Amino acid sequence: MVIVALLGLPALGAVALALWPARAERAAQWFAVALTGVLFLLTLTLLSGRTNGVWHEVDHPWIPSLDVRLHLGVDGISWPLIALTSLIFALCALYSFRHTPSPGNPRKILALLSALECGVFGVFMALDAVVFFVSFEVTLLPMFAVIAVWGGPGRRAAARQFLLYTLFGSVLLLVGIVAATVGRGTSDLVVWASAPSGMSERGQIAIFVVLLIAFAVKSPLWPLHSWLPDAHTEAPTVGSVILAAVLLKMGTYGLIRVGLPAAPEGARAVAPTLGVLAVAAILVAGLVCLAMDELKRLIAYSSVGHMGFVLLGIATLSVPGLQAALFGNVAHGVLTGLLFFLVGAVKDRYGTGDLDRLGGIASVAPWLGGLLAFAAVGSLGLPGLAGFWGEAFAVVAAFGGSAFWRVLGVVAALGGALAAAYFLRLLRRTTVGPLGSAVVPDAPRPDVTELAAWGPLVVLALTLGLAPDLLLSLTVGPVEALVGVVGR
Repeated sequence: MVIVALLGLPALGAVALALWPARAERAAQWFAVALTGVLFLLTLTLLSGRTNGVWHEVDHPWIPSLDVRLHLGVDGISWPLIALTSLIFALCALYSFRHTPSPGNPRKILALLSALECGVFGVFMALDAVVFFVSFEVTLLPMFAVIAVWGGPGRRAAARQFLLYTLFGSVLLLVGIVAATVGRGTSDLVVWASAPSGMSERGQIAIFVVLLIAFAVKSPLWPLHSWLPDAHTEAPTVGSVILAAVLLKMGTYGLIRVGLPAAPEGARAVAPTLGVLAVAAILVAGLVCLAMDELKRLIAYSSVGHMGFVLLGIATLSVPGLQAALFGNVAHGVLTGLLFFLVGAVKDRYGTGDLDRLGGIASVAPWLGGLLAFAAVGSLGLPGLAGFWGEAFAVVAAFGGSAFWRVLGVVAALGGALAAAYFLRLLRRTTVGPLGSAVVPDAPRPDVTELAAWGPLVVLALTLGLAPDLLLSLTVGPVEALVGVVGR
């Protein structure tokens, strides 16, 4: 079955690439490109047989003595992120064909990325909480190694911080899943999402708080975000792209798939606090970005703000809010993934991400200046591009609540104005004005691998911006069913 292939093929690919002969590095790169391309095509076949419930499902005994099953499936909530994952990894494999970060060894970093893809697929396809946790953990060490080995000068400290924060979140995730499984009598996520909990409200609040903190580390939610800027700054380009476009989504997706159905009464009780923290993340990230002078760190902090809108949508516990959150997840993955690819192009050509040394890029490399402008205005929420719908309707969902939620909606909208300010500031300092000290007029034009990596994200940002229902029509059914269980 396709679901089994999506887990098995990247796992086998990781082993094959790790054992690949060192003298055949180019063949290993071709193999990785072909493998990720096949996985992307397989995700598209999952669109067949769509229903209002689970589209495709695998359910086999795994640990009978603990009543744990290998329960995997795809529905309207998970498929967009599965497709985004397969696309991003395919584009990163293409990009790595000519842009392998130092110290080389493309087959080794590609083996780690293949293992990482296997883990991410497991997270998004898991319909059992134990399977979800195991898959969540599989992603930890490959990403740690990518940062620690192929990152920048401060890579080891950034990787350690990433590891410590993620391990802290993992411990809490395990505690929350075990408590919810004991309280529910099963670890099956389908049962959690379709039946009342039966636990006391106090117990549900405790479980939801534990799970919220665990997923907030990964999202990341202010004030648990401090690992992210360092990780992004030191990671190689493909590491930053995957971290922003895919791995952050594991936190917000986990909150929707695991956290809300695990303890619905707890979610309702804690939702106002989550809403306040989400809006605080939007404001704090916006203010920090206005003072930031390093390109990668600026975009990393902008991700904290964007994910704040996603978490605000989740906190409303409404159909429009969860729809906005799911759309915002995908839109952020597309646009911020594109931004990190472009930042990689800037640093490759000019050797720095320091805004004080960049300037006038559009006059010497109009193609790069134009793409930076496209990705930036998409990220600030310009109507007609993908970034608009998730953030706008998170605010709309907040306005659909009480006076408290309307206040949060107003403050979040002000945070959106901050995003416009810092992205326009970024463009003013990098693309226009006199040439910066690092900008040379004869920088290389984009090569074929860069165009192949950037093009699909540009097209997808336009398509989702102009036709959002292509995505929203997939998620509305399962979102309505989930809100029927956990909604206010």
